[in-house]
Amino acid sequence: MAYAAGVDVGSTQTKAAIINENRELVGIALIDTGSNVVAAAENVFEKALKESGIANEEVEYVIGTGYGRYRVTFGNDQVTEISCHGRGAVHMFPNTRTVVDMGGQDTKAIKVGETGEIEDFCMNDKCAAGTGRFLGAAATALELTLDDLGPTALRYTKPVKISTTCTVFAESEVLSWLGKGKKVEDILWGVHESIATRSAGLMRRVGIQDEITFTGGVTRNTAMVQALEERLGKKLNISDDSHYMGALGAALFAMDRIMASRQPHAVAETAQ
Repeated sequence: MAYAAGVDVGSTQTKAAIINENRELVGIALIDTGSNVVAAAENVFEKALKESGIANEEVEYVIGTGYGRYRVTFGNDQVTEISCHGRGAVHMFPNTRTVVDMGGQDTKAIKVGETGEIEDFCMNDKCAAGTGRFLGAAATALELTLDDLGPTALRYTKPVKISTTCTVFAESEVLSWLGKGKKVEDILWGVHESIATRSAGLMRRVGIQDEITFTGGVTRNTAMVQALEERLGKKLNISDDSHYMGALGAALFAMDRIMASRQPHAVAETAQ
């Protein structure tokens, strides 16, 4: 049995996925990236190996992805996170044609073909209030954990409108609304609506086609899922493993390389 792995080094968290030659997930892991990106990649890979019960030497090919993909020093190659999220989304949800990937640093809208090939994509400005970091700023201002954001926001009754387009000013606007006597849950729902509006705008730029798959760490936020679905008027594909979509896509590309190497005259496709 052949095994391949993908390591997705994000701005806030690093993920790893290991698959077998049937392209089934056999191990996943997640840790905070921290300041030492090289160590984060190594540690998350070791953690995934332990979960899978597979020895390091059994993994024949490793591909790094994410903003820190070139710091996966033990990897064999690198593939962009856009390609990996598209590939992973179509593997997990075969009818996917639009992907929205919401991470800590940016949000991406991706249009994909039947096999996961990238047809178009666009990203928000890193300062725009449409990322996980904006949620983090709101959580800090309201003294909540990230896990508390979704459940708290869903208790809203009269949501406020968040106008800032920059994460730097998010905390001050949230505090300003608090000072005016607005409820925490109403402010938070306004934050989620603001992000959903900007994300939907990105998706319209690439063209929204069914089905839509939501990937990245923010998929675990129930309020964000609801806000996006309401803004789009469509249900989103989400699974318990949506957070690992980039790592899964990287592992799938790695398995392609393994399978291609076993064909005498085959040339491995290189993802751009």
